[in-house]
Amino acid sequence: MKKIRCPKCDNFVSFEEKNIEAGSIIGLTCEDCGKKFKVRFRVKPSTIAADALEKKNEEADADKYGTIVVIENVFCNRQEIPLQEGENVFGRRCPGTDINCPIQTSDMSMDRIHCTVVVKEKNGRITHYVKDNDSLVGTFVSNDILAKKEARIIESGDIITLGATSMILKFGED
Repeated sequence: MKKIRCPKCDNFVSFEEKNIEAGSIIGLTCEDCGKKFKVRFRVKPSTIAADALEKKNEEADADKYGTIVVIENVFCNRQEIPLQEGENVFGRRCPGTDINCPIQTSDMSMDRIHCTVVVKEKNGRITHYVKDNDSLVGTFVSNDILAKKEARIIESGDIITLGATSMILKFGED
């Protein structure tokens, strides 16, 4: 089973990839909003998955700034989000919200623009710190809430909690 996003409501629509050939068009209907739409495959879906996995492996090799691992819960699946140097803005994925690290979740206690993880490299040393973006429920680091305008240094293995969703910084030898 493969999933694709509905162009109207942005929820996932599942389809079977077995009989899809390159160049074929399939019609899908979103179970949530009822939108009917067609998808054209330029290549076989299994080829897309293999290419995506290869690209992900290449990115993992080049990833020197660490990764945020979103822990699976009732609101979302496990997700790995690679960090970039500079500001990495985290929040609930929502169409029209411009953030560079969206989390696919139904956790409404997580703001659409919840917190920022800043990655700085100075003299070959990489530092991570997190700050809250004035979210409604706050941002917690190891069960300790961040104060307004506080930027706290985080290390590999630290747990960051946004609403009911927790994530862990993985960096270095982890």
